[in-house]
Amino acid sequence: MTVIVLTNCPAGLRGFLTRWLLEISPGVFLGSPSARVRDILWDEVRAYSGQGRALLAHSADNEQGFAFRTHDHSWHPTDHEGLTLLHRPAPRPASPPEPPRQGWSKAAKRRRFGR
Repeated sequence: MTVIVLTNCPAGLRGFLTRWLLEISPGVFLGSPSARVRDILWDEVRAYSGQGRALLAHSADNEQGFAFRTHDHSWHPTDHEGLTLLHRPAPRPASPPEPPRQGWSKAAKRRRFGR
């Protein structure tokens, strides 16, 4: 079983993948190609994804039963004691929120006092 998830990729790439896989949702492709075809498809996805990003998950002969690869994704697969996990980068600290404005909003003034 193979799953390819595309985000912000050209429509031509999506059309190319529909030759071998089913598009079950926009940008989500599912199928059972051979390992050779899967690797060729992944090479094409990496070559033609443009500014987009891609994720490939496929069945494998390991403890988890699957493996995955990423392309231009902020989450990266890392090996932890024989298990492949996705490493998420730490979120950036948010800027302090702006203090709320004083007084009435324009919409509240219209509701309360009319036009």
